[in-house]
Amino acid sequence: MKRRLITLAAAFAATTALLAGCASAPTPADYAAEKPVLDLKTYFNGPMVAHGIFTDRSGKVVRRFTVQMTGTWNGNQGVLDERFTYSDGKTERRVWKLTDEGNGRWTGRADDVVGVAEGRSAGNALNWRYTLSLPVDGKVYEVQFDDWMFLMDDKVMLNKAVMSKFGIYLGEVTLSFYKP
Repeated sequence: MKRRLITLAAAFAATTALLAGCASAPTPADYAAEKPVLDLKTYFNGPMVAHGIFTDRSGKVVRRFTVQMTGTWNGNQGVLDERFTYSDGKTERRVWKLTDEGNGRWTGRADDVVGVAEGRSAGNALNWRYTLSLPVDGKVYEVQFDDWMFLMDDKVMLNKAVMSKFGIYLGEVTLSFYKP
């Protein structure tokens, strides 16, 4: 009887692991019916501010920051000028050049982005995937971002980005955008 219980428990554990492995990651299409619909050209137009934190892999907040942003558009081309101020007083600037490729597809470039950021939007969600050159303690590391934005209403958007290197989880960036 004991042997059967152990075999049954092992079979259940293997089945559970197999089913968990089959679960797929979310895609923007999963949010296609969500409202309000995120229109990047409308939301990222004019001034806005974001407040954020970076948490390490243990969940500890290791950096806090504020971002003053201004977005401008000319047709399907946009510029998002971001000015970061960190809690330790350091500052940083990133200027994104965004392109609406149509059908919910977006591309973005910035000086510290390796190659091209690729984005997909549907409903209230946008998912960006890109590699960022990240300076840490005098060295520069290329880290991957899986970046999700969710429009809450016409003024607030929430952003959660998972950072990894070689598939190893490094931490997360969480932001709350506010459009006055």
